[in-house]
Amino acid sequence: MYSILQNAHSGWAYLLLLVVFAATINSIIGFFSKRDFGNRDFSLALVGLIVTHIQLLMGLALWALSPYSSTLFTDTKLVMQTPELRLLALEHPLMMIIAVALLTIGYSKHKKKIVSHGKFKMLSIFYTLAFVVILSRLPWNQWL
Repeated sequence: MYSILQNAHSGWAYLLLLVVFAATINSIIGFFSKRDFGNRDFSLALVGLIVTHIQLLMGLALWALSPYSSTLFTDTKLVMQTPELRLLALEHPLMMIIAVALLTIGYSKHKKKIVSHGKFKMLSIFYTLAFVVILSRLPWNQWL
């Protein structure tokens, strides 16, 4: 069960990076080109949000089943002294939750804007921040 969930979480991460990158670039281009916010833009932002929420659910289930999380509660000192354990048990989950929160806030704020420029601005800011947070705490050495 754990290995299936781990493989699904890792595989879904490729889709997440692709979709969030596309939504981020689309919002930045839309902001600077001052074009109208259309259905394609809305759909791309929504798909980015959905993909990240699915990844979050898989990640939380994986974390609950993970030996890293149980080690965090049984031997906190060891986890905090070992960079690899600290990344997987604490830093990665916490930063991904923050990234999902940023995406959710940006998506929510963009819906409240009336003009296209404001919509693109909200998406650009929050999706870029979330994308940077995601890239900063990926376990690159285990993932690639």
